[in-house]
Amino acid sequence: MNPRVILLMVVTVVVCHRYTAANTNQERKTYIVHMDKVVMPPEYSDHRNWYATSMESVSESPEMLYTYENVIHGFSTRLTVEQAKLLEKKHGVLSVKEEVMYKLHTTRSPEFLGLAGRETMFSGLGSGGDVVIGVVDTGVWPGSKSLDDTGFGPIPAWWKGECKNGTSFGVSNCNKKLIGATFFSRAYEATYGPIDETIESRSAIDDDGHGTHTATTAAGSTVTGASLFGFAKGTARGMAPNARLAVYKACWLGGCFGSDILAAIEKAIADRVHVLSLSIGGSLADYTNDVVAYGAFKTVSRGIFVACSAGNSGPGPFGLSNVAPWIATVGAGTLDREFPAFVVLGNGKKFRGVSLYSGKPLPESMVPIVYAGNISNTTGNLCLPGTLPRGKAAGKIPVVSE
Repeated sequence: MNPRVILLMVVTVVVCHRYTAANTNQERKTYIVHMDKVVMPPEYSDHRNWYATSMESVSESPEMLYTYENVIHGFSTRLTVEQAKLLEKKHGVLSVKEEVMYKLHTTRSPEFLGLAGRETMFSGLGSGGDVVIGVVDTGVWPGSKSLDDTGFGPIPAWWKGECKNGTSFGVSNCNKKLIGATFFSRAYEATYGPIDETIESRSAIDDDGHGTHTATTAAGSTVTGASLFGFAKGTARGMAPNARLAVYKACWLGGCFGSDILAAIEKAIADRVHVLSLSIGGSLADYTNDVVAYGAFKTVSRGIFVACSAGNSGPGPFGLSNVAPWIATVGAGTLDREFPAFVVLGNGKKFRGVSLYSGKPLPESMVPIVYAGNISNTTGNLCLPGTLPRGKAAGKIPVVSE
């Protein structure tokens, strides 16, 4: 090959590499900046001006997402890797940490735990509606019967929270039970762009269901005659049905971003909640890199009880989330209730399983069994949506892989 062609190829590769590296270096990410407020220069009358100047010293187009005063002294901002390194060297800057994304983690429970009928305990958790439980999650669905405010007195005068207007949600959706509802999306939108309101709501309304579930598990009002497709009929209630609720939506369809979570915790502290619940978490990390851990630390220091989920993984210890010693880490357990169903084979063998089928009675005649993996060329063996071809599974019992 011609030496000049080889040289040209080498130069091209080097230029491309440098261009890619430069582009990567210029990509902005969200960082949480922890400041030492004690050393704020005297010429600044307001800490926010100091924060802004610190940003402007490393970026020509600074973008402040949130400022924090209760959980930490500091702010969150969008920076390149190089700008973050420069900012970390500035006087008064304690740390500059790249934001981490977090993930989201029955009528029988009170009875199973031996708490049914113990009205003295429940009244101790706010019979007068004086206890407020804050929930950081995906928001809330205001039409739920579990949010009925019958019997609740006026909202306490000391309460500082609000119900924030937004898409399909407004002040009128709150009541004497649900006394706070707001949302935090700046970090989410800084990463993914403006929220697509055709698929999710830019408000405290729950587009997922997870937030409504966790909030009403904690403090849902008593609902008699509740069931799931006719199963498990009984009285549904939260563990503290007389407590009031405040929801802080920091989790969206694309995930829960650290800056938004920290802003939600900040607001909950300022609003004066008594309990803070977060059913979200990430992988095990140093506490200084975990916004839930250090956000909870400051919350607990204010006299607020913090409860977090242990996660959806396991059973190994590294599957745990939210293990900081100042957090009440809550794991799921197995109830003493099940919904059995039986399959009887042609040879008389009987297999026990579970089912929530509530349709028409099934015929007593024998039905063919088919392995789902043999009738699908995709992932039919896992029975994923849309993987079983029409006609090949109809009228049969598909056997799938666990």
